[in-house]
Amino acid sequence: MSVTLTTPIKRDNKEISTVVITDTIKQAGSLRGLRLVDVLNFDYDAISTLLTRVTSPALTSLEISTLDTGDFVSFIEELTPFLTKAAPSVPGVAETESK
Repeated sequence: MSVTLTTPIKRDNKEISTVVITDTIKQAGSLRGLRLVDVLNFDYDAISTLLTRVTSPALTSLEISTLDTGDFVSFIEELTPFLTKAAPSVPGVAETESK
């Protein structure tokens, strides 16, 4: 998954206009030291720390703090599917027995 920035990040003499959320997001270790409730509540500090761990190119805290607000929200929208359980497609046994 990737985010196309409306306001590119300037790094050295280059502009970063697309940032990929890497498969590291699928590893529980990417949440190390973070309170899961803060991540799920989209706390700025928690999300910023998480983004430094799971983006390519790896964004710095300073770069994240200067993101356009809409771009920051776009990152949250991309992170959400990894942080929430998918809806079951088939009812569980307990659900079918209670009907």
